Amino acid sequence: MTSAIKGIFGPVITTFDGRGELDLDAFGVNLRAHIAAGLDGVVVAGSTGEAALLEEGERQRLVEMARSVVPTSAQLIIGTGAESTKACVRRCREAAERGANACLVVAPHYYSSAMNVAALQGHYERVADESPIPILLYNIPKYMHFKLEPELVVRLSEHENIVGMKDSSGDLDTLARYLLAQSPTFGVITGHAGTWLKALNMGVVGGILAAALFAPELTLEVARHASNRREPEGSEAQRRLLPLALEIVGRMGVPAVKVAMECVGLRGGPVRMPLRDCSPPDAALVAELLREASVAGVA
Repeated sequence: MTSAIKGIFGPVITTFDGRGELDLDAFGVNLRAHIAAGLDGVVVAGSTGEAALLEEGERQRLVEMARSVVPTSAQLIIGTGAESTKACVRRCREAAERGANACLVVAPHYYSSAMNVAALQGHYERVADESPIPILLYNIPKYMHFKLEPELVVRLSEHENIVGMKDSSGDLDTLARYLLAQSPTFGVITGHAGTWLKALNMGVVGGILAAALFAPELTLEVARHASNRREPEGSEAQRRLLPLALEIVGRMGVPAVKVAMECVGLRGGPVRMPLRDCSPPDAALVAELLREASVAGVA
């Protein structure tokens, strides 16, 4: 029986050089730092990793690099979502061949009006049937423009090769309904650091949080206080985390996450076109928010 996914993971950025090509050395530096900071693993080629802008060969090189750096005691999860079921299955197989532990599968969403419950159930069941490694469902309405229905999640949770889901909606009412599917073989993980403490108190078994890339100590602190039922301390840590989640990750997005990485001594660098790098005012705001939150490593 496959165990449910659980833990705190960093959805790592993809580092590029000044020509817009992969910078694998910088990628490795960041990965080592994330694991050393105490994260349980990383997610490669997710939303924060500019997955939609990566070529297929680049995805494979990133997975290979990550597996060479991430210890076997930590989880290596790969974003393998694709618009066609066939392409998604292929990506899952390629990730497995390169040593990944699991795949994070965002729903197809280009033909969003056609993605009814039957279409989505057929897609996820086919991917789970054919993937050599376990998969996680991924609900991110910001990019999908719809949400995975809780009833569908309950049905899919019964598949032996679907071990959990990431919910990045920040909608606690919907999260509560997803949690009805949770079991020893299916774990619900939040992707929304703005509601991290509330989600933990509701019963999620972990988080895939971009804020953990540049504020790992603070992210882990919230989880420790929640585990030990220290409500005042947990609330204070969450208060400090909130603007980092809402402003840096939520409003400004990947370019700002990369600036935040630089602010704490890690490798950020440029985003890939058509994304645009942070404006100087936004970059200054990122640094100020990190200082106000007393994030370790910020001058």
